[in-house]
Amino acid sequence: MTIMNIQYIVECLALLREKKPLVVNITNYVVMNNTANALLALGASPIMAHSQQEMAEMMSFSGALVINIGTLDSVWTPRMHFAVEQANLNNKVVVLDPVGCGASQLRTQVARQIAEAANKLIIRANASEVIALAGDNAQSKGVDALDSSDSAVEAACYVAQKYQCSVVISGETDYIVTQDAQYKLNNGHAMMPFVTGMGCTHTALTGAFAAIGDESGVVATAVLGVAGEIAAEQSAGPGSLQMNLLDTLYQLDEETLTRRLKLTVNA
Repeated sequence: MTIMNIQYIVECLALLREKKPLVVNITNYVVMNNTANALLALGASPIMAHSQQEMAEMMSFSGALVINIGTLDSVWTPRMHFAVEQANLNNKVVVLDPVGCGASQLRTQVARQIAEAANKLIIRANASEVIALAGDNAQSKGVDALDSSDSAVEAACYVAQKYQCSVVISGETDYIVTQDAQYKLNNGHAMMPFVTGMGCTHTALTGAFAAIGDESGVVATAVLGVAGEIAAEQSAGPGSLQMNLLDTLYQLDEETLTRRLKLTVNA
């Protein structure tokens, strides 16, 4: 059992920048630019690949697969299922962002199908999506969460056991439930939810760290939380926050991450 601590997180960041892993993203139209830039700023290599014709080849040499169901339709769904099959064949981690799970039957059904199909899985979601994925009633407004992250921990434990995965709950406090432990992170900033796709960026970074061995989701959550906190302190509003976040991810160093991180482990 590997318990993630600050030293482990720092080492993963250094390793990611050294390895520059390729992350395949089947993600939504709204956030493609944001998430690709965040991956580049951190040191990873993004590719926004959606074609089923090249997916088998892509998954043979990529580090991880990110699936984000934000702009789901009948064309995208078969592509997502095929990509998961190829990830399984190549023993790659699938990071699922079940955007709007609980807001419609389609989103809930597809999210559960992908979670069931993936052999190596990390789920990164807001509280309402986690609760809906578990099968309980959730308060959702489209793709936004109305439930607190604290209220979703029990549901996350159920989901983690059901799908044998790690579950990352984004919120004012971030929680990560793995097979071995629970983690709580108190970084980030209240301005972050006002930038569209911040959770999607979290998911993409989770894929990058999964590609170099962190299958918990803890490291990406720590890095984004600290980076978002620093960026918000330098920003007048959500527009400048988006720009400053990329700069902060690019500049983030071991000393700053170690000094800023607020991590609690319950093994």
